[in-house]
Amino acid sequence: MRASRSIFQRVATRSTGSIGTTFRPLSRVSAFHSSASLAEPPSANETSHQWADPLIRQYRYWNREESTEKNKYSYLIEISPDSIQREARILSLSSTADSANRALHKGTLPVGSQLLGVGQTPEDFEKHAAAAPNILFVSPSCPNASVQVPAMLKAYPTIEWVHVRSAGIDFVVSDELNEYREKVQFTNAKGQFSSSLAEYVMMACSYFAKDLPLLMKNKKNKVWDNYDIEELRGKTMGIVGYGDIGRACAKMASVYGMRIVALRRHPYLSRSDDVCDVVYGRDVASLHQLMSESDFIVCSAPSTIETRGMVSAEAFDCVKKNAVFINLGRGPVVDEGALIKALETGKLKGAALDVFSQEPLPPDNKLWELENVLISPHNMDKTQYFMDEATEFFVNENLPRFICGEELLNPVDVLIGY
Repeated sequence: MRASRSIFQRVATRSTGSIGTTFRPLSRVSAFHSSASLAEPPSANETSHQWADPLIRQYRYWNREESTEKNKYSYLIEISPDSIQREARILSLSSTADSANRALHKGTLPVGSQLLGVGQTPEDFEKHAAAAPNILFVSPSCPNASVQVPAMLKAYPTIEWVHVRSAGIDFVVSDELNEYREKVQFTNAKGQFSSSLAEYVMMACSYFAKDLPLLMKNKKNKVWDNYDIEELRGKTMGIVGYGDIGRACAKMASVYGMRIVALRRHPYLSRSDDVCDVVYGRDVASLHQLMSESDFIVCSAPSTIETRGMVSAEAFDCVKKNAVFINLGRGPVVDEGALIKALETGKLKGAALDVFSQEPLPPDNKLWELENVLISPHNMDKTQYFMDEATEFFVNENLPRFICGEELLNPVDVLIGY
């Protein structure tokens, strides 16, 4: 028996000649899915800021374009030293050659904070044990971080907070780390990379809608071929994994006049979201429904135990004719063999892939040979200073909050992986 999906839907009304979309108030379409992966909606006595989407939850989640109180606590510490509630004693688990950490390693830190040392193993910090370090900053440049982070927490039990300098935390999670999820707070750099990835998604949509491969081929061969193109207006974008990156894609796509359907773990969190037309719960039936109605499928889900292989052969069997698949989340979320088959058989019109099951992508991988695949080397958020900005977020935003005793931005659960 097929279980009913958890869905929220907005009714769109489009004025003649207008690309924009006007939304009427949200209406609930069906009951919440009974799956254990979906938490119940908030109780009546909970305030809206405890469950509403990122626009309302800015106090907990950072977005470099939307967050309105930038450097608030850095400024507070400068003008009012009395606002300092505790000292910050930091260990940086990263390479000393990692130039993206210059704001932490060589910059001016907020009053009340001190960088004790930089290293890659617990042994590198032994001389700082007496200083009772209470913050661990983790950079992707640290080798074997999934081993070193729990080892650091065991060796230095005074650590209260671990900050990861990337949005994805899959390189640090482990069974050993789960033991500390109730004792230590974990945060990440969510919200720093979303806009550049959203730009990539729209480029990928246009790449296939305007048939750029044919355009470039015709230019090379000096062929004047006045072929038909597709427009993005009116097309449906389905987003698998509606976090900060997914929402940034939705915002940009909605400007093009696209219809947005999304899939997320807790759909009720999007009941106040004015970007999505429909939000599904993260069950198999909902995924298949999204695949079947989307012209462009954007996968921005993190790699966790629950999501690995989530976009399966069965999911690709449900795709809409001429659909395009875009993956910018993590490679292991997708059954790569099933993806290749869908591309070879024509089930999918094409794919734009920035992430893969194995990176670098091996030369003998079939994806290299497929003409309907756009490949990028996991660099579509790699602006010149993107990692520098991630470190600056730690130094200028979260670190001052810690010093002032305020709630930290971007909390993550290491058990579920985001």
